[in-house]
Amino acid sequence: MAFMVKHMVGGQLKNLTGGLTEEKPEGEKSEAAAQGMTQEEFEQYQQQLEEEKQEREASFAQKKAERATVRSHFREKYRLPKNETDETQIQQAGDDVVLPTELAKMIAEDNQEEAHKQSVLGQLSNIQNVDMDQLKDKAQATLEDLKKQTENCSLM
Repeated sequence: MAFMVKHMVGGQLKNLTGGLTEEKPEGEKSEAAAQGMTQEEFEQYQQQLEEEKQEREASFAQKKAERATVRSHFREKYRLPKNETDETQIQQAGDDVVLPTELAKMIAEDNQEEAHKQSVLGQLSNIQNVDMDQLKDKAQATLEDLKKQTENCSLM
């Protein structure tokens, strides 16, 4: 009951008196003392936190640059427009940006497949329902027919 009266009337009394009574804080403590450390330990702790933060940021920037490198590679491969943010991320990371080995292997395999697809036999194998052996036999038979016809030719 006393709590209710104090709660209801206490706030109004403070407003009425204008806050003349100053409440003393329960002892101001520094951040170091609040965490149970000396000032020197606290400074070392803060320095260690700052170093870890810088390492995380550097690692994150490196990963972003690697991703940007991958994106720019695929943009070049498929002839898509370049992205300025990717280029700036790569430049910010410096020369440290290297494609991951797994991705480099995948790219090498893709390049080999592209080279095979661009060859004549690769193009023919892409056509459905084409029997390569039958096509070779037909070409040889045509060449033999041409040779026989040229032998029988009276002009030669």
